[in-house]
Amino acid sequence: MHSNHLLLEEPIRMATILEPSKGSFFPAMTKIVGTLGPRSRSVDAISACLKAGMSVARIDFSWGDGDYHQETVDNLKTAIKSSRKLCSVMLDTVGAELQVVNKSEKAITLKEDDKVILVPDQGQEASSDVLPINFAGLAKAVKKGDTIFLGQYLFTGSETTSVWLEVDEVQGDGVVCIIKNSATLAGALFTLHASQVHIDLPTLSDKDKKVISSWGVQNKIDFLSLSYTRHAEDVREAREYLSKLGDLSQTQIFAKIENVEGLTHFDEILEEADGIILSRGNLGIDLPPEKVFLFQKSAVYKCNMAGKPAVVTRVVDSMTDNLRPTRAEATDIANAVLDGCDAILLGAETLRGLYPVETISTVGRICSEAEKVFDQDQYFKRTVKFVGEPMTHLEAIASSAVRAAIKVKAAVIICFTSSGRAARLIAKYRPTMPVLSVVIPRLKTNQLKWSFSGSFEARQSLVVRGLFPLLADPRHPAESTNATNESVLKVALDHGKASGVIKSHDRVVVCQKVGDASVVKIIELED
Repeated sequence: MHSNHLLLEEPIRMATILEPSKGSFFPAMTKIVGTLGPRSRSVDAISACLKAGMSVARIDFSWGDGDYHQETVDNLKTAIKSSRKLCSVMLDTVGAELQVVNKSEKAITLKEDDKVILVPDQGQEASSDVLPINFAGLAKAVKKGDTIFLGQYLFTGSETTSVWLEVDEVQGDGVVCIIKNSATLAGALFTLHASQVHIDLPTLSDKDKKVISSWGVQNKIDFLSLSYTRHAEDVREAREYLSKLGDLSQTQIFAKIENVEGLTHFDEILEEADGIILSRGNLGIDLPPEKVFLFQKSAVYKCNMAGKPAVVTRVVDSMTDNLRPTRAEATDIANAVLDGCDAILLGAETLRGLYPVETISTVGRICSEAEKVFDQDQYFKRTVKFVGEPMTHLEAIASSAVRAAIKVKAAVIICFTSSGRAARLIAKYRPTMPVLSVVIPRLKTNQLKWSFSGSFEARQSLVVRGLFPLLADPRHPAESTNATNESVLKVALDHGKASGVIKSHDRVVVCQKVGDASVVKIIELED
């Protein structure tokens, strides 16, 4: 564990805390991933979510079918056009998830100290005595005394809607459990988690592959959230599968760390993945409560140093049913930002919560406030020290651009990029100002047809903290002349002015490639 305390910049006058926050075109530098579902899938609801600050739409295939989710994404596309807010799509796989299916959807009441048996017979009706599960090998995987957690959809942490079970004995394929707390389970689907028990199911199931090869290809998904990633090989296998699916070879894979197995192999997984999702709901069950924060800080630090996005989940569970977060939740969001996370992922809060738009807006405001006191100076020095010398050419340019922008108090950094890598490296150093990533399309061919790249790269920056994409006119080639560079720069500056990020006499740092040379220049805007 590295010593990486991010202290608030001093001094802060207490009176300034009461000053109202100023509005901004960008709600926060930290991004918000919203899970779309029953309460947030209409065009109007999605438009409101986009305006509130959602930049990535997560589609969770642990429930609902392809047609249902297709209708949701079609509505998303309509909302993007009407709101003029860019949004990327993340497909969340089911993976090695254990589930209890309650076909009747009748509420199931479980009483403390009673017994219930888990059986691998999904044709059986779920009741207070028997719960059918989707895994035949549970009886071989668990032993007496093991802990099993059961909750609706996504864990809420509420003891009235989720239940702890202790394995009492194994009877054939069935697992007899003692109920440790009284609870009422409502709904059609419950997620089951066996604490610190290896589940012999593939990370990318046949069902997942079918969804990706049909629905995923049709919608050209930007991100694949690989649930229950336990080994680096899981990521390699998923990447190999995506490479055979045309455009999806560009899809980024975010490894979802959900249990001790994934935690143990974290370093190797981070090396292979494009980003990390810290699934704190399941991790909170596998880890002792006092260790959860330690894993979060260490994992986010490692992601930061690797320049890969870190996404934190389960921050405002209470807003599923309430208009305001708890004090602990508000502090938790701020601490995630101060730790260095790139994005906050909202699950049940937007999927089936009563206040999806208000939740996004509230989380965005808290992130924005935390960003104001993020100790960028300490973070920058620590990152430079970690990278060491000699730096790569691109890393040196990126860190120099950020240092220059801070020294001249630039309003914005504009980065010209074709792959998105240069812009992500700049964002890695966490500048205090937004980074406008101007993605220059490249002409490519698959020997059957010609097309322009760029849209994937633009959308994939929507999960990176502080990065805001702008897709340039494809008539401006990646290896452009000085004249076309100036033309694209003017478009970027006009965009910044229109959005209120840039105004007269502001300084702007521009990072671009001119011929074979990478150039960082500072310009001051005239009236």
